[in-house]
Amino acid sequence: MLLAIDKVRKVFGDHVILDDLSLDVAEHEVVALIGASGSGKSTLLRCVNLLTEVDDGTIHLDGEEITDPRADPDLVRRRIGLVFQSYNLFPHMTVLENIMLAPVRVHRRSSDQARAQAMQWLDRVGLAEKAGAYPDRLSGGQQQRAAIVRALVNSPRLLLLDEVTSALDPELVGEVLTMIRELKSDGMTMVLATHEMGFAKQVADRVAFLDGGRVLEQGPPEQVLGDPVEPRTRQFLARIIEAGRL
Repeated sequence: MLLAIDKVRKVFGDHVILDDLSLDVAEHEVVALIGASGSGKSTLLRCVNLLTEVDDGTIHLDGEEITDPRADPDLVRRRIGLVFQSYNLFPHMTVLENIMLAPVRVHRRSSDQARAQAMQWLDRVGLAEKAGAYPDRLSGGQQQRAAIVRALVNSPRLLLLDEVTSALDPELVGEVLTMIRELKSDGMTMVLATHEMGFAKQVADRVAFLDGGRVLEQGPPEQVLGDPVEPRTRQFLARIIEAGRL
């Protein structure tokens, strides 16, 4: 198992965000996290990337407990890519400089090596001609694709995607989803929090419905999204269907 989350708990004040949540992710698997706002999806991803400290429970990556206080968060993050819904590109750097930053500064690669690898990825996702552009000259879809490349250039074992299409205009969503489909075909292991139910149905190997900080139901997309067992899952999906998003 590439990622093993066991009874993870996270509390902010009096509010329980993650409540003994457990979830396993196999290598090359794509797991989509769905659920209402506040169900714990984003917090879970931040806990996996060690941006948020868990209060209880454990998280293992490749058999290593990364929630062990002795684990080096910087070394762990070298194996995990995290892409946020807001692109978080540095505005004073070009696209190429944004992508080269971590390989050169963190991974100690030569500038020539980092540049060649960055250009390979940019060419693959159709952004090679934007390498010298600043983020504010790109569309939202282009910025999000650049942000995903920035995570991929470090060759992560696991890619976490947090609502990566939610800040995009509807006509720009498709180009980002196409890129994620291609990563799936490459065998990239991904955990993605999404409100795009149709996309989750198409790309995920497994869908996990979060409610109240727990995985209430999980299984193949056609089962969870088409014939859910839990009443709460059915209620959630009924609202999604009513809103025309499935």
